[in-house]
Amino acid sequence: MRNASRFEFIKSQHVPSLTVLHAAMEDFSYDRHAHEEYAFGVTLAGRQDFFSGGQFHQSPPGNVIVFNPEEVHDGQPGGKDTLDYLMLYVHPEQVAPLYAEVLGHESKAGFRSPNTLIQDARLKGDILELARLVTQGAGSCIDQESALYRVVERTVQLGGTSNTVPRPTRPETLLHRAKAYIHAHLERDMSLDEISQAAHLSKYHFLRLFRQHYGITPHQYVINCRINAARTALDTGAATNEVAQRFGFADTSHFNRRFKRIYGMTPSQYRRDISR
Repeated sequence: MRNASRFEFIKSQHVPSLTVLHAAMEDFSYDRHAHEEYAFGVTLAGRQDFFSGGQFHQSPPGNVIVFNPEEVHDGQPGGKDTLDYLMLYVHPEQVAPLYAEVLGHESKAGFRSPNTLIQDARLKGDILELARLVTQGAGSCIDQESALYRVVERTVQLGGTSNTVPRPTRPETLLHRAKAYIHAHLERDMSLDEISQAAHLSKYHFLRLFRQHYGITPHQYVINCRINAARTALDTGAATNEVAQRFGFADTSHFNRRFKRIYGMTPSQYRRDISR
């Protein structure tokens, strides 16, 4: 009998916002979504198939995967073997000072990796070592901070962006206004008309442009942002039913289904993991 897919989240006890996901997937696929954090992962076994950056990717064992914040992606096992992988999630506020340290100066551009799939034994080893420290509760605060620094440093060496800020196009500027409006109103009902007006675009032009630019619809993005905000609330100990109501889900069952499509488990299971 085939085993069900398994997901485990482990929060660092030393480094704020640093979380490790260990997943074994046989019968599960993620909806398209985006995280607010950076994600640094290693495919351990099987093959990891996913869409990101307008392209379809395949990651065999030993490959490194890097997702920048707000980068839309999905994921599922490829082939017949169980997909086993580790992923580190860390908030941009935690990465920014490390990036500045690597460059030797502050950068207005922020840290973004142009590479989604990377074959590099050193980076793979750095990610696995940091994951080991977190999952085993090993090492001190400085051990885990130093390990995270090595992950960021190596990613930059392999092609992290420079300190120049590309000028946003007009569509990007308008869509950023829409995204800002969404983030500012996550706890109340929003209509497509309101969001498109915030972007100064007609409703249907906005709908087409958003989907073309990000690979998901505005509605999918609103749900995604609410789920991410709900996860942050769960991290602080908020009750599942209270979080579901706060972010506009019809009931706990609806919240459970949406949360699981992005994180592989229900909100209650997630709270159980991070409270260990």
